[in-house]
Amino acid sequence: MVLGASQFNGRPSAVFRARLDHAVGLYKAGVAPDVVTVGGGRPGDRFTEAAAGRAYLVSQGVPSGHVTAVGVGSDTLTSLRAAGTVLHDHGWRHAVLVTDPWHELRSRRIAEDVGIDAATSPARSGPAVHTRNTEIHYVYRETLAFLYYRLFHRSFDAGPRAV
Repeated sequence: MVLGASQFNGRPSAVFRARLDHAVGLYKAGVAPDVVTVGGGRPGDRFTEAAAGRAYLVSQGVPSGHVTAVGVGSDTLTSLRAAGTVLHDHGWRHAVLVTDPWHELRSRRIAEDVGIDAATSPARSGPAVHTRNTEIHYVYRETLAFLYYRLFHRSFDAGPRAV
């Protein structure tokens, strides 16, 4: 499952493309038989992050029948709730989350809270991991985001649970 990042008129951002390229490698290595892309769009967007990610994966050789786009959510929690429902509907029980190293702890925790048996495989290339300043920025941001999630979202009803 590739967690979305911005897209521009159907073209994945550099951060999103690094995640998608990592997912292509995992797919080709047989780590997962299918790939799920997640992420909604902003008002006025013609494409969702999920749809842009799906199109990119197909252009990189992943068969279209093996890519499912879940174009819901403007944040990790909302996107993973929607993805959990889709996984449940397909009878899928496990997911490998592809995101950035700084985002993997929070995304795995959210996935588990919404009923997804999740492991992570962070993309270690792309702009999110290029410089020490970028790393510090994302570690700080994700620390605050994780604490916020733990304080305010943990007890919320996460909706249907994937089994």
